Amino acid sequence: MSRWRPPAASSTAIITRPGFERLRDELNDLWKVRRPEVVRALSAAAAEGDRSENAEYQYRKKQLGEIDRRVRYLSKRLEALKVVEQLPSDPHAIYFGAWLEVENLESGETSRYRVVGPDETDPTLGWISIDSPLARAALKKRVDDEFDVVLPTGPTRFVVLEVSYTTP
Repeated sequence: MSRWRPPAASSTAIITRPGFERLRDELNDLWKVRRPEVVRALSAAAAEGDRSENAEYQYRKKQLGEIDRRVRYLSKRLEALKVVEQLPSDPHAIYFGAWLEVENLESGETSRYRVVGPDETDPTLGWISIDSPLARAALKKRVDDEFDVVLPTGPTRFVVLEVSYTTP
């Protein structure tokens, strides 16, 4: 049996200005603060002698590898991202950066979401990726438009109650 897996679908390379700044700050923090601390701790652990039984040395090597992996990812990702700062030409329709309020027609529940890039999604804030099924189905919809989307819980029908490009 092989371990081959098809490549993951590439995510949309757009982001808001605050999301870009957050990723850049994370990269700077990793590179200028956390990595030097781990390197110092690693060299102190290495100086203790036998590395094969040195748990501190093993842990710091692993930690350094995780930091380097994240630094590589962020460095490449930040170069590929396009920052979207302008409002769409039609502010009454749902596009990237929109705040939308939708009602589930089956349960009657209303929810508020913001369509953002895949690198800044946050379910606790209601920020959904533009690549998510809900956001893809909602794109270009206006107030009172209905749309269907297949969610993990099954097919669901929504109606758009509000579209805004300012923080509610």
